[in-house]
Amino acid sequence: MTGQPREEGGGRPALRRGRRLGVDVGEARIGVASCDPDGILATPVETVPGRDVPAALRRLAALVAEYEPLEVVVGLPRSLNGTEGPAAAKARAFAREVARVVAPVPVRLVDERMTTVTAAQRLRASGVSAKKGRSVVDQAAAVVILQSALETERVSGKAPGENVEVVP
Repeated sequence: MTGQPREEGGGRPALRRGRRLGVDVGEARIGVASCDPDGILATPVETVPGRDVPAALRRLAALVAEYEPLEVVVGLPRSLNGTEGPAAAKARAFAREVARVVAPVPVRLVDERMTTVTAAQRLRASGVSAKKGRSVVDQAAAVVILQSALETERVSGKAPGENVEVVP
């Protein structure tokens, strides 16, 4: 049944079946990633301009309609010690808006400490230039966020992070 955890061989919890979208909320850009229905591999989708929030929300709603995900996973940028600052507050507020425009598709917030740094390092290691990297680092960060959420669910058997309540 779609959306329900299942047991893999050996009694280990398995991932709920269904595609997901991962979102990295940046100051100027929003990276978007997707995964296959089996939750094996996250891949980049696109970078959405983020300064015009209503336009960004419309584009994310269109991507949700196109990809028909089980859920949308939004990165929550906590500090290294786990506290939340202004960037986390912005991500929470944005996630609430996303939840409102994509309902009834659930939106979840997941810890994204160091994802942009990790994504930038991976891009540099693969030979992507700094100039080209700026245009794809947000997508790469969304991939890291989504892949991490998939791994968390695969290990725990539970949906990752925290559910975002829809506020009318």
